[in-house]
Amino acid sequence: MFEYVKAQGYYNFVRWYYGALNEDTIVLLSQKRPVPGDGQQHEKPRMPTIIRPHYAIEPAFLLLAGMGASVMQQTVLHPLSHLQAEHWERLEGLDAKARKLKKEARLAETSNWNWRMFRAYRAAYRVTWAECVAEAKTAGLTMRQWLYRGFWWNTIRQVPSTSAGLIIFELVRRKYGFGGDQVRINLDGYDILLN
Repeated sequence: MFEYVKAQGYYNFVRWYYGALNEDTIVLLSQKRPVPGDGQQHEKPRMPTIIRPHYAIEPAFLLLAGMGASVMQQTVLHPLSHLQAEHWERLEGLDAKARKLKKEARLAETSNWNWRMFRAYRAAYRVTWAECVAEAKTAGLTMRQWLYRGFWWNTIRQVPSTSAGLIIFELVRRKYGFGGDQVRINLDGYDILLN
């Protein structure tokens, strides 16, 4: 999600936004943000003229991509966190049971305690699910409503930190990563330079 919005969304937006420019606008934009080393600021620009998009467009797409990635992450993890919270309550009892069964297996010199623990853990997951369903019915909610309760509040809390983290990750990756060639979008009589 993040990579698609960051790359394809940005590319398509720039192509659409700068795609149908008249010649005067092309000259004006190429003079406002000249390409370093072009050396043609005072002469009539040669064709194809190179236009660099506004510097704030790409970070805006990074922010949008981070927001989208955060919402997608919460869509998967939020219901799992509710199930996990219910299941944690059973783990202490299971650990006590595991210690007891292991001790009994040592005393009886049998090796089937692993299977007994496997069955106990499998039963614990079933009990967890049954109790979650019972809680949802008690609250008068469907299972989906119960699993996604509080979803928007948690998502709104998480979006800024995830977006900022992904923007910083992208900036560090560009600074210290392997540099690639600059990307150019070729249009009628001018190029849009993406770096």
